[in-house]
Amino acid sequence: MTTERTDPPLATDEATTLVAFLDYHRDTLRMKTEGLTQGQLAQPLAPSSLTLAGLLKHLALVETSWFDEVLHGRPMGEPWSEVDWDADPDWEFRTAADDSPEQLRAMLDAAVEQSRRNIDEALAAGGLDHLSVTLDRKENQQFSLRWILLHLIEEYARHNGHADFLREAIDGVTGE
Repeated sequence: MTTERTDPPLATDEATTLVAFLDYHRDTLRMKTEGLTQGQLAQPLAPSSLTLAGLLKHLALVETSWFDEVLHGRPMGEPWSEVDWDADPDWEFRTAADDSPEQLRAMLDAAVEQSRRNIDEALAAGGLDHLSVTLDRKENQQFSLRWILLHLIEEYARHNGHADFLREAIDGVTGE
């Protein structure tokens, strides 16, 4: 399967622009991980232990955490609900090498599809100003959907930079 990435529109409303940029970065990560074996996805770039497999699983967690748990106050399902995060805060990174490329992509794709439904629900309920159910621990304030979307764009963009280095070290592939 080859990911087709669409450039965000140049002139449209704010919500469409934010979701399009998030989709662009989601597709970038898919492109960076396509065609690799389980072993390649689990290969770190020394001295870091970070892997492409870990990034795929981490971003599936991030999608679920922000758009299910934080935005709508819904419990995270499996595998996230079974993890003792206090005992193993990097569980998704540590266990990703055990997952096949198909499992990792399916996990991310399922999280993204649920996130899209959650975003649409929040947009219908209050637009970009729709507030999260969960409060920020430091500020004791709700997050706006706008803030969450921008945070997820930043999260993907940062990790896509990591993915650039990891992919080049694995097989020399560079570029978008």
